[in-house]
Amino acid sequence: MEDFETKLRIAEEKEAMPIPIHMEEEAEENASSKNKVVALLYRFLAIQQRRAQAYSKLKSGFCEYMVSGGELAYQQLCSEITVEFNDCSKQVLEMESLFINPDYGRADLAHLLTTIQTQEKQKLHLMATIQVLKKAGRPSERLLSHNNCRFKKPMEHESVHIQKITEAAVTEGAEADDEYDKALKEAIRGVQDAVTIINEHLEEVR
Repeated sequence: MEDFETKLRIAEEKEAMPIPIHMEEEAEENASSKNKVVALLYRFLAIQQRRAQAYSKLKSGFCEYMVSGGELAYQQLCSEITVEFNDCSKQVLEMESLFINPDYGRADLAHLLTTIQTQEKQKLHLMATIQVLKKAGRPSERLLSHNNCRFKKPMEHESVHIQKITEAAVTEGAEADDEYDKALKEAIRGVQDAVTIINEHLEEVR
């Protein structure tokens, strides 16, 4: 019984022993570092939200352009979106540098952000390619454009375009359409692939 009480008293004394000051400081530093990392990741997710909104705005503006043909408004929108994306990229680069910094010591997160940044650039480039292709239209459809036609009478107007279509069909019309379709499909698939990779990495961040 006496032996048990002795062991119990020793155990209670151990539990009551104060934590060394250096251990408390180390715990506080670890907590502070973790909070800084979390805060920076939340900031990054906010930037990704800005990017998503910019993409949505660009897509909406392009659809309006295709309907109305308002070139000036569309070019102004593209300029605004470019400024927005450049600012987002700049801030992400700053975050990458911070994560590499010894105060954070998270090179793994820096690498993660670099990967997402690369895919975002690829996505934006391909979306621009898609819009350029859609603005131009399929080669065979371009032949049907009546812009700048010097013939005003309906019959003359029709006959000149039938001649052009026939010539295009004989030479390169079909091949040009095939190349156009292939380029458009590749760009769309590239955007889808980039979005998939970005979303996978964002899940890691979350």
